[in-house]
Parts: sequence; C-alpha cells; structure tokens
Amino acid sequence: MDEDQFKAPESYRDMEKMKIEIWSDVMCPFCYIGKRKFESALDRFPGKEHIEIEWKSFQLNPAMKTEPGKSINDYLAEVKGWTREYAEEANNHVTRIAGEVGLEYNMDKAVVANSFDAHRFVQFAKTKGKGDAAEEQLFKAYFTDGKNTADHETLVNLGEQIGLDGDEIREVLGSNKFAEAVRKDVYEAQQVGARGVPFFVLDRKYAVSGAQQPETFLGALEKSFGEWELKNPSPVIAYAEGASCTPEGECN
Repeated sequence: MDEDQFKAPESYRDMEKMKIEIWSDVMCPFCYIGKRKFESALDRFPGKEHIEIEWKSFQLNPAMKTEPGKSINDYLAEVKGWTREYAEEANNHVTRIAGEVGLEYNMDKAVVANSFDAHRFVQFAKTKGKGDAAEEQLFKAYFTDGKNTADHETLVNLGEQIGLDGDEIREVLGSNKFAEAVRKDVYEAQQVGARGVPFFVLDRKYAVSGAQQPETFLGALEKSFGEWELKNPSPVIAYAEGASCTPEGECN
C-alpha cells in the first residue's frame, strides 16, 4: 500500500493545540534548568504533539545596567547585600544543579546585562516560529558562553544561527518594535500570579512555579491535557481504506 495513504489530511495536521506559557528571564539560572526539566517531562508525555509552547517575557531587574566588565559575583553582592564569597558559593551551587541536567554554567564569564532587548529579540523570533530556539540560544550565550546578551550584534549573530534574517533583527533592535509586547507579558505575569521565574501556565488553568522535577511537570501535563482533551476531542481520521461491511449488509 502506498505510504501516502497513511498521511493525515492537511486540515488535521495543524489541529488546535493546548498552550503552555513559560515566563522567564535570560539572566535567571533556574529558568534554563527549568527548561531542561520541563523538556524531559514533555519528551515522556504521549500527547506532546498537541502541545504548543509560548515563551513570555519577565524582567527580574528592569533597572539593571549593562556592565560587561563587572563580575556577576560582585553584582549579586551589591544588589542583594551579600558578601562576595557568599555570592560565589551561590553561583557554584546553581552551577552544580545545572550540571545535573546536562548544562554547563560558566558563571565567572557571565556578563551583567539588561535583558530588555533580549526579550524584544525573542518576541521577534516568536513571529517567525523560532521562540523556543531563541530562548535556547540566549540561555547558552549567557550561562555557558559568557556573551553580552544586551549587545545588538551578539543578538544578530544568535538569530542568524537559528535561521533568522540578520538585517531584520538589526531593524527591530534599532527601533522600539516589540517593546510593548515585552511590557504586556510582564503585566500578564502579574495577572496570572507570577512573582518569580520560571513560571509555567498550562492552558491558563494550572501553574507550576520554579524549576520543578520532571515528574511534577509530567503530572501537571497529564492533568491539564486530560481536561483540555475532553473539551477538544480529536476528529476520527481515516488513514486508509480497505475491505469493509456497512450496516446495510453490503460488504466489499
């Protein structure tokens, strides 16, 4: 039998999906860790092809100044009132946690950078279907590669690596485009109860706060999707036709 007979009709391949919104900030170490743990759960979830992920903007420190020459340990000591030694130990601790999920954190290379333009970059990438890829690039750039994620040319380079047009990115970053989209996400975070990140909202009904274990995410996925599926039943699709009988007694 021709394998094309087993393909679903085009109209059913893009069926409505259950949306999961994830609020995060590129400078949040637990957001990258949470991304990996959530992905681990999603990989084990049978209905993952019916899940749509949308990354949402959240700024932990909107007033942060971009200071490429400043150590992240010095920055944390200043803003949190910690000793530098305590800040260094805190970063070593989160580095160990990141390693448990296969991530390499080089916090000694992290660049103190305001994340507003990085969020505008993600908002633009979302319009091209590249939101998740943009988030992954930003996290790696910040935590692993020690790149300045507020620098426009750095963002252009990251975008080009995921197939975005560099000139379009420059045009966006050189303007005020997507600034309102970032502010809207920040406002929505308050409305859904997000006081920190990462913050996962499933079908606008259930929330998971923080970098939880994959089992927690999986349980939330199963519960929210089960309820969503009851309200959005999938149509029965005939993938192939063969010999059959009808209620009228005709068999062929």
